Amino acid sequence: MLNPRWGQQRLSGRALALLGLLAFFLFLPGRASTPPFDRDEPRYMEATAQMLESGNFVDVRFQDKPRYLQPAGIYWLEAASVAATGTLKSRAVWAYRLPSLLAMTAAVVLTAWMGATLFGPMAGMGAGLLLMVSVLVTAENRMGTIDSTLLLSVLLAQAGLLRALCDREAARATPLSTALLYWGAIGCGLMLKGPVILIPSLATPLCLAAVERNFSLWRRMRPAWGWLVSLAILLPWCIAIGVVSHGEFFRRAVGTNFLGKVASGQQAHGLPPGYHLLVFLIAFWPGSFFAAAALPAVWKNRKLLPVKYLLCWIIPHWVVFEAIATKLPHYVLPTYPAIAILTAGMLAQGAPVWAGWPRAVWARLALGTYGVLWTIAGVALALAGPVLLWKLEHVVSPAALILAGGSLPLIALSVVFICRSELRKAVLTSAACAMLLYTGLFLVVVPHLQSIWLAPRLTALVAAHHPCAQTEVSSVSFSEPSLVFLMGGKVHLEGPEDAARRMLGNEACAVALVDVQKSEAFLATLGLARSRVRTYGSVTGVNYSNGHHLTISLYGLKP
Repeated sequence: MLNPRWGQQRLSGRALALLGLLAFFLFLPGRASTPPFDRDEPRYMEATAQMLESGNFVDVRFQDKPRYLQPAGIYWLEAASVAATGTLKSRAVWAYRLPSLLAMTAAVVLTAWMGATLFGPMAGMGAGLLLMVSVLVTAENRMGTIDSTLLLSVLLAQAGLLRALCDREAARATPLSTALLYWGAIGCGLMLKGPVILIPSLATPLCLAAVERNFSLWRRMRPAWGWLVSLAILLPWCIAIGVVSHGEFFRRAVGTNFLGKVASGQQAHGLPPGYHLLVFLIAFWPGSFFAAAALPAVWKNRKLLPVKYLLCWIIPHWVVFEAIATKLPHYVLPTYPAIAILTAGMLAQGAPVWAGWPRAVWARLALGTYGVLWTIAGVALALAGPVLLWKLEHVVSPAALILAGGSLPLIALSVVFICRSELRKAVLTSAACAMLLYTGLFLVVVPHLQSIWLAPRLTALVAAHHPCAQTEVSSVSFSEPSLVFLMGGKVHLEGPEDAARRMLGNEACAVALVDVQKSEAFLATLGLARSRVRTYGSVTGVNYSNGHHLTISLYGLKP
């Protein structure tokens, strides 16, 4: 079934550039208009801003507390972006998200290049397309967090492995630059998220060696000295932070954060094995059904080298993150390019009418059920925009309805193509539907969900009524990192009693944001000064991080 001349076909530079431009412009909408997503993203943003303001590029901090979770790589990238764009004082969110945009665009292009190398140009374009339109990629590339840049590091390491694998099969020497690319990418990944990159980057060649009983690919990567390249990238910062933190960074980052996630579910994210498999239906939509449909073909061709290589990339990483206690959807994101390549490769090598359906009745029923769930997920995504605007804002949006109306027929057409076994057409149709959905979601829906964006509204309320140039602000009921970032880090997250005492100590220049449920405790602590309390205004909405409905007022004291 598979083309035995793999590794000898390439996508043209023009095709890769066009795909990169398509990904770039698809990822752009909503990048500037969407406020910081609680809770991880604004923590990175605020820590980066403080790094630039303090000039301390070693000891990462969030307000007055050290942020000892991972190395400083992502903060350096975001700091470079903010410094280059001159947006530090304005706290423009798009500048902090620029590294994720560029990294994910490059990841799509690299996925296409690898897919073309393994299965031909059609598979390469299909793989890039499947990755580009997946739900998880759409979300991650719009956030100023680690995962997009980590994915690029993983792909660069895999690109080095694939080049060496092609050299091995062509019986030619692997140049030094390939090994440097591989170990350099691992070093960059270590600077981004510590040892996580070692799972896909080391497991892939070692598992392939175990399966083939041939360690020649691993030897081509120069492991005897290559690890020193990774160490040279990581070690200087490790020494610096070890000295500055007196070893505390390693105790927290490795002992608490990394190993803690293995043993127990952190931050209420402890879930049983199988979670990532269940979430895959949505996280890789619309590609999830096609990946499931390609499984019989993958099994049939499992002994062929391109398939073995991709399975050795996917399976070890997936098994590790299904086994650890803490689970979040993006933990298996490094496997998505391989899944996209494998899926596109099977579809491209097959006939226009798909003949790779499972033969067993139970397998056909299982795939049919999965297809029904896939369709329901697509319809839910199409209707999410107008439903959210109606439920949260009590607004009927014609633009959102038009987008939903345009998406639903594309989903229906995809189902028709699937029923006709024309999976290639179904992929293109569902991908077009996903592009329309995401563009509408981030241009029309998300910016208008005012009730869930409490932090920008509270920041605007304080800015409109601050009594002094250096106003002290306490936030009692809303302690999300987005508020800290948007207020320039100058906000005290504390209880009602502490906020009241702070106001009594600085009557002229202190204000407090207090929810109605905690207002009585706040006012009681003020004592006799309660009679001089002034309310500047209120903000009502939903804290989507915990689901709490809040009515927050801004309090100050009359002279």
